[in-house]
Amino acid sequence: MKNKQKEQELKKEEHKAKLREAKAKRRQDPNINRRPEKIERKSRILIACEGKNTEKDYFDRFKAPAINIEVLGIGDNTVSLVDKTIKIRDSKPKNYYDEVWCVFDADPKPDNPAQLQNFNKAIWKAEQEKILVAYSHQAFEYWLLLHFNDYQGEPMNRDLYKQNLNTFLKPFELEYDNDKRSKSISEELFDVLMAKEKGKRRVDWAIARSEKIFKELDHSNPSKNESSTSVFLLVQKLLEMK
Repeated sequence: MKNKQKEQELKKEEHKAKLREAKAKRRQDPNINRRPEKIERKSRILIACEGKNTEKDYFDRFKAPAINIEVLGIGDNTVSLVDKTIKIRDSKPKNYYDEVWCVFDADPKPDNPAQLQNFNKAIWKAEQEKILVAYSHQAFEYWLLLHFNDYQGEPMNRDLYKQNLNTFLKPFELEYDNDKRSKSISEELFDVLMAKEKGKRRVDWAIARSEKIFKELDHSNPSKNESSTSVFLLVQKLLEMK
């Protein structure tokens, strides 16, 4: 009987010893009792573009793991684009997007003088709605041209944009809008825009040139700010977050 009691006591002691040993191991194991790491939410940026091809193609190529960029080719200009962007933003939960951008051109037409006034209205309405604007006056191609040359902000008819751009692209055996239907930004063209020239990336040259012009302008009447672009503000943001 005494032997049996001793065996039971020994087993209890062994069991307790095993429990103490397991507890000590848990304390030493860095993976045990570790608080789960806080997963930071990616920044969400909505970019609503006037064009269905050019601008959308361009900004789609900035996508990176650190940011969640939603690029939409709406196909509407100025005020209509801002109105549709507001609806898209408001269809999501509050603060779903960290930033919302509209990308559009002045696109002046001789037979429609109200077009430039709509350009102003779109910028002002966007500001009231806390929507950021990346505009080009006259067209987005002006921003592309600034990657290669400094135009000092003087007016240039949009009919010359494509011609001048293709002059710069010829050494790279590339042509912009070569099918005369869709003005797409190919991967090869985007690589040229991002490549280095004279010690820094062409996109950095474009940012510096457009920013210099932008700072010299009176922004009380954007419709008169030809040639100019604020696209550099959005591109800077994307490059910083990439």
